[in-house]
Amino acid sequence: MDYLVDLLKILLPAGAVLYGMYLVVVSFLSKEREKMLVDLKTQNTQTILPVRLQAAERLCLLLERITPNNLVRRVNVSGLSAAELHSQLLSEVRDEFSHNYSQQVYFSNETWEAVKRAVEEVTTIVNLGRQSLSPEQDSGMDLAKAIFSVSMERKNDAIAFALKEVKSEINIYF
Repeated sequence: MDYLVDLLKILLPAGAVLYGMYLVVVSFLSKEREKMLVDLKTQNTQTILPVRLQAAERLCLLLERITPNNLVRRVNVSGLSAAELHSQLLSEVRDEFSHNYSQQVYFSNETWEAVKRAVEEVTTIVNLGRQSLSPEQDSGMDLAKAIFSVSMERKNDAIAFALKEVKSEINIYF
């Protein structure tokens, strides 16, 4: 019996010391892990934030470039027929969008959907402008006027909304 009591006198303090050391080591490792995560987040922010800003700039540029007024002014070459201008405008919108397609990685689904809706809206405006022409109106200038007219009626709300979404998502970081 004395032997058991002596053994407990040794084992209980040793167990308490071991448990205390375990708690100290776990606490230390937890704090080190948190510190490493904070450092990693800081490094990620320093790396990703500039890339994200560049992606936002590119999306804003895309949206500005496909605004019907800017698009027609940039693509319209005198002497084109309405069919040729229509084809070039749609091609330009598709090329601009496909060139910036990878930017979706840096934005939320809602923002990217707003950008896609804006591109679809511009395509619709160009197509409606073409449909509104009578058969005798076959010049590119007539199509340009029709597109401006349709654009004024529809007010480019999709492009303005997409620009607002991109800007608001970037404002989160500032």
